[in-house]
Amino acid sequence: MIVIKLSSRVGFQTRKRRARSVARTARTSTRTHAAPRGQRSTLDSALLYTICQRNSGPSKSYDVCAQDSGSCAESPAKSVNRMTPLGKMSSVWLTSVSVFLLLLLQQPPVDGELFTALADMEELLETEAVLITNLDNYVQAQEEKLMQLRQKMHEYRREHTEAARDVSAYLSNPVNAFLLTKRLTTDWRYVENLMTYEVGKEFLENVTAYRSVLKFPSDEDLNGAAVALMRLQDTYNLDTASLARGMLNGVQYSTELSAGDCFELGRQSYLNGDYYHTVLWMREAMDRLTSEVNRTATKEDVLEYLAFSTFKQGNIQTALSMTEELLELVPDHERAVSNKAYYVKELQKEAQQKILRGDDGSEEVPVDTTTKIQKEATPHVYDTNERKLYEQLCRGEQQPPIELRSQLVCRYTTNSSPFLRIGPLKLEEAYLRPYIVIYHDVMSDREIERIKQYARPRFRRATVQNYKTGELEFANYRISKSAWLKDAEDEMIRTISQRVEDMTGLTMETAEELQVVNYGIGGHYEPHFDFARREERNAFKSLGTGNRIATVLFYMSDVTQGGATVFPSLHLALWPRKGTAAFWFNLHASGRGDYATRHAACPVLTGTKWVSNKWIHERGQEFRRPCGLQLDHSAEEF
Repeated sequence: MIVIKLSSRVGFQTRKRRARSVARTARTSTRTHAAPRGQRSTLDSALLYTICQRNSGPSKSYDVCAQDSGSCAESPAKSVNRMTPLGKMSSVWLTSVSVFLLLLLQQPPVDGELFTALADMEELLETEAVLITNLDNYVQAQEEKLMQLRQKMHEYRREHTEAARDVSAYLSNPVNAFLLTKRLTTDWRYVENLMTYEVGKEFLENVTAYRSVLKFPSDEDLNGAAVALMRLQDTYNLDTASLARGMLNGVQYSTELSAGDCFELGRQSYLNGDYYHTVLWMREAMDRLTSEVNRTATKEDVLEYLAFSTFKQGNIQTALSMTEELLELVPDHERAVSNKAYYVKELQKEAQQKILRGDDGSEEVPVDTTTKIQKEATPHVYDTNERKLYEQLCRGEQQPPIELRSQLVCRYTTNSSPFLRIGPLKLEEAYLRPYIVIYHDVMSDREIERIKQYARPRFRRATVQNYKTGELEFANYRISKSAWLKDAEDEMIRTISQRVEDMTGLTMETAEELQVVNYGIGGHYEPHFDFARREERNAFKSLGTGNRIATVLFYMSDVTQGGATVFPSLHLALWPRKGTAAFWFNLHASGRGDYATRHAACPVLTGTKWVSNKWIHERGQEFRRPCGLQLDHSAEEF
């Protein structure tokens, strides 16, 4: 299969035309096909939390076991059978559509990581539109086939009923005898051919053709989108029930989620070993099941995931109750029977441990509360306090003290630039130490659209630099896609670089290319430094231009909710506003890193976030920002 990559907006229009051409070809098809044999759709295998391994014949299952016991609590099955009632639809039609969709979804994806940028997600709507048309054509072909079979059935039944009234009289007519013979030979062969004709073949071929011209999401995209929702839920304190209703921070944005949708969110959390969110969304799925007429999930599936995840959270009693409820629905559920025995045994052990007796059989011995056990901390990008500050800033719950904010001013500035004497910049102070400012109206709508046009076909998932090796790599704490634009590519890009030089007073000779970033579903960048710390000896080594002395960050879109740039240690949040740019020095004048500039990009709750930035390096700035005679920070600082 030849994969056609998007090279420009014109290329995208070409892809759309090709897709529509394939769709038109599909619409002209009026051939009927036989429904494939019925089969039930299954979910992907669940992630099994492995502590011990049990062999069972030729296959293996992985279960959660007590360290010193031979029994295990089994995780949910690798596949979950789910069949949604669809009223009085023909079972033949239902099974054939199910297989058609199953095979469609099992096609290998053309592109991955679509969830990391909304610019790519937009094209999925075009993909969906084409698939809907193809599915509609498939349904029409199935209905036409069933209509022909139904007509034949009525015709045969009418003749057979007439013959049954007086068999001798009917067969004594040579015409009737001929017609009966014809019905059971040539006519019946036609019916058999009609019944065995594969309706879905041509339409599946259409899907294969679509994959060469349209973008399709992968399982990684599905998991990434689910994780993004969990991130938004945590960062912005979103209630599970409200989120399921399509409500974000009190604003109704979308249609409600079904029980099946909530189940899938819980299952994706389970695949990631996130039992906390698994329980939240499985409970929501259970609540929604009670009000659904045409159920989109089964109670037994929800209970199985819910019980095991509750057990993983340490609540054995509740897990036992849920497992008993599951056994009432499915008495011969193998894993539930095994898990119930295990939970009962664990509860008995807990009860025994609560009564501690002395060697002489005396009453309960007081538990020692003086000895503190230090648990090993799990390494994270940032600690608990910083995370709390980060999330509060994202929600707009923190700001610098009034004493500092009262000293901030707005003014026009020329930065000693002859060019800016004609048109000074609008400067707004955001913080004094470190000095962080916002320039207003420094990028026009025309420039923004031109930059987007250049960046779209070059988007790649954003990377971070490994502080040990200096190599670029993907990281879950940075979800976005980026592209790099050279000054030599367009006069407009060179103009923007010159504008940055006028804004900052620093040379662009050693600055990095203009980086353009689009954030995807829940796109974010957790707290980080733009400069390299002293232990990062390999950082920027290949550039040979020294450390990143300063950052200029252009906001190229307004964001409906979320998406702020926050500085946790300063209690400062900068909110995106189209056409503005933030500027700060990453290094002190002495060349030491300013650790107060540690910052983060909050997840985008609603809307889309486009930014571009210029990272300015040390080399060439010796006379533009010279070291002072006195330190601009304390001698003991870092």
